[in-house]
Amino acid sequence: MAVNKAKVAVGFMVAGVLTVVFGTVLTFVGPLIIDDQIVKNTVIDPKNSVSYTMWKDIPVPFYMSVYFFNVLNPKEILKGEKPMVEQRGPYVYRKRCQKDNITFHPNNTVSYKEYRRYYFEPSMSAGNESDIITIPNMLVLGAAVMMENLPFAVRLMISTTFKTFKEGPFLTKTVEELMWGYDSKLVEFLNKYLPGTLPSTGKFGLFADFNNSNTGLFTIFTGQDDIRKVHKVDSWNGLTELNYWRTPQSNMINGTAGQMWPPFMTKETTLPFYSPDACRSMELVYQRPGEMKGIPLYRYVAPKTLFANGTEYAPNEGFCPCRQSGILNVSSCRHNSPVFISHPHFFNADPVLLDTVLGLSPNEEEHGLFIDIHPQTGVPLNVSIRLQLNLYMKRVSGITETGKISEVVMPMIWFEESGYIDGPIVNTFHTNLVVLPAVMEYMQYGFIALGLATIVIAALVRHRVKINKRGGGSPSTPSTTTEERDPLLQDEINSHTHTHTPRLS
Repeated sequence: MAVNKAKVAVGFMVAGVLTVVFGTVLTFVGPLIIDDQIVKNTVIDPKNSVSYTMWKDIPVPFYMSVYFFNVLNPKEILKGEKPMVEQRGPYVYRKRCQKDNITFHPNNTVSYKEYRRYYFEPSMSAGNESDIITIPNMLVLGAAVMMENLPFAVRLMISTTFKTFKEGPFLTKTVEELMWGYDSKLVEFLNKYLPGTLPSTGKFGLFADFNNSNTGLFTIFTGQDDIRKVHKVDSWNGLTELNYWRTPQSNMINGTAGQMWPPFMTKETTLPFYSPDACRSMELVYQRPGEMKGIPLYRYVAPKTLFANGTEYAPNEGFCPCRQSGILNVSSCRHNSPVFISHPHFFNADPVLLDTVLGLSPNEEEHGLFIDIHPQTGVPLNVSIRLQLNLYMKRVSGITETGKISEVVMPMIWFEESGYIDGPIVNTFHTNLVVLPAVMEYMQYGFIALGLATIVIAALVRHRVKINKRGGGSPSTPSTTTEERDPLLQDEINSHTHTHTPRLS
């Protein structure tokens, strides 16, 4: 019977060791299995039905919230006083994106054009598209700055043209007209006699070129041969570099198209992307970890150097001619119109810009841009890209419409493009990337703990069996009685006992 117990104990010890080994192997193999699944599901491939559909037709609702800086004192501005503005909005538009003309190439790249449409959402807006807003007239004040170095006679003629078409220095129009375009006799005249002067050939509006348009022909890597390259831009409109800026570094097309990034990110990883609307590549940096609906994330934000001028940040010298730090001159890709982009309310910009306009109050919570991204997959969970459009305006002699305007970078609108993953996608994400890895982790440590416990218990049982076998306490080895002992040994014991028995007095 003892032999059987010992064998069972040894068997359990072997089973325990195997369980510990299995659990230990699982700690190494488990993450590799998960990583392999992530790689398979992040490659751009029509066979990956879920991830490919998510890439092709972004299922997350995206919104563009537009805020106007309504000018309160246009007459006083023409006399040289500081502009005073009030923020109006948001006017919210649902953004619908869809990739089309998708073509896969033998070198593991894919080309596509992404089309976008905007639909006004009254229930989410703080006003209607019929609201009346006053902003600077880009056709007049922008053109004035562009023409300031032409002969005086030409400037007088331009001023006369403005008067002929009844174009003043400020526009008072509905939100809809300012956004998507309005009829202008001057625009018709310029398109007819000076084609190419304006960016659009139809109505003139701040977002006239955005609706029902595409962002150009992107060619990006599929990640089929190297997952570290997935989503990275190979070329845009056939270009591998831009020609807007003054240095090769500034003209580089870096990173992705701004929708997804390669997986397996660390805190040292940055988020580079190319923005056709900003005419340049930009790069966000890690700020902090976080969590959204149980899913771990990294928050990336714009560094203070993003729109810094060349004096404060030498690599940005290529984006000059620069003015104050915190605004980017995009005139080179906007038909030389004196347009600047910045963070809303001149957040992270030179305080001088704030001093020249009344009614601004920047803060990071409302005006900083960020992307919350799931580091394992490179998929954004929550996005908020916020940019402001500004017009550089000043008095130009010969063009009387400019009056005595002081030199100022005038904010006109700022907009936020935002979206976050919700609904069934979140559940799929949570199950596959949080629950399953956690279950696997608990399993591997559970196997190790179970194996160790089995080894310890089996060892204790085996040890007890050995003690019982040696000490005679085992039921399998009966105790020896006094009568059965050796007679000589018994005499010795009796003699010893008699000698040492204490006497009673």
